[in-house]
Amino acid sequence: MEDTFDLTEYFDSLLQQTGSIDMAEAEFKRAIADDSELHACYREWCHENGSSERHGFLDYCEEYMQSQDSRWDSLSDYDDDNNL
Repeated sequence: MEDTFDLTEYFDSLLQQTGSIDMAEAEFKRAIADDSELHACYREWCHENGSSERHGFLDYCEEYMQSQDSRWDSLSDYDDDNNL
């Protein structure tokens, strides 16, 4: 993996491509099993973010989904305020 590789962008693309956390996790597990550089990058990412390798991807997915919900809530609040 090159130094500029952004693992979170990769996580986002997996989630967007697969449409579900379960499928994205399965795809990610296959990818890190096949790519030792990706696995090393993930290991470092987990260490930097205080996650275990076992739960790091799912922890990220949970935060990602919460941020998506927050975006929709913001849009809904905006619509509610402007429809009075």
